[in-house]
Amino acid sequence: MPTGRCPLDGCSSLRVPDSPGNRAWLGRTAHHGYPTLELMTLVETGTRALIGAVFGPTDEGETAYALRLLHLLRPDMLVLWDKGFDANGFLAQVTATGAKVLGRLRSNRRAPVLARLDDGSYLSMIGTVNVRIFDAEITVTCSDGTVFTGSYRLVTTLTDARRHSARALINHYHERWEHESTYFALRHTILAGRNLRSGDRVGLEQEMWALLTLYQALRATGPTHRPRTRPRTAAFAHGLPRRPLHRPSSADDTGFSPCCRTTRRAYGDPRRSPPTSETSSCTPCIGSSPDGPTPASSTNSGPASTQPLPGPQPSCHQHKQASFPALRSRPDLATH
Repeated sequence: MPTGRCPLDGCSSLRVPDSPGNRAWLGRTAHHGYPTLELMTLVETGTRALIGAVFGPTDEGETAYALRLLHLLRPDMLVLWDKGFDANGFLAQVTATGAKVLGRLRSNRRAPVLARLDDGSYLSMIGTVNVRIFDAEITVTCSDGTVFTGSYRLVTTLTDARRHSARALINHYHERWEHESTYFALRHTILAGRNLRSGDRVGLEQEMWALLTLYQALRATGPTHRPRTRPRTAAFAHGLPRRPLHRPSSADDTGFSPCCRTTRRAYGDPRRSPPTSETSSCTPCIGSSPDGPTPASSTNSGPASTQPLPGPQPSCHQHKQASFPALRSRPDLATH
């Protein structure tokens, strides 16, 4: 299994002042009432440290911005993404970097069944990439009786089922939701729900890099955390960085540390009530196929998640980007 699990996802709800300068760059966003900024980041699970970031107008689309971060990918990474990134060309470009993929497919995706495997997955091909596909029936039961359920069709380039079982990959896919806690920290903890303040593009760019640098410094304290069952509802620990952080000019300064999960928690608003315990089950489906899953007879205790929203995928222009060094809790896993 690759040592670094790295979710790739965007946030399109960073609001900015409704000024002529901001409208000229970002346009208007009717459903927010303010112009909004699109932020795309690549994050390391466990530490939730930023590996890379790019931002600009929301009409560029998530996939277009994500392409600007592919130079940061390495062969020891497992990239996690939601169904909004389900595209043949994007999958081919990611795998060309040597990184491995674990993502979700759209419900209307139909891929050929080339060979069925004992764990319920099957080998297939998407575009020119050899993949393995499996279905998961997910149920999360919180201590207050609230139940979340869902059916996910997952795809991975880890095609060896003996080394990477479907149940293990389902558990790893749950870590993708740590990315939502990153955006919660940026929007609701550091910004406290406020809009950005600058009235023109230059000011917004400076403000965004300052916000991302502050977030990275706070992550350097290494606070402990627990998995989530819903997006953007996690507490954030404040503190001082252990060492200065910088934005390298290249993507050579990356490193990863594996993370281990033993406790499952459901979080509410951290300012109102303490977290409550939960149980969950993730069931790989035996005999899964493009026509739908057949539930397996046994379940596996593990994490689960709810469904985020995909973004549009037009072409890209006018963007800002940078890469961030991942935090190294294990020097032996760092690259130089």
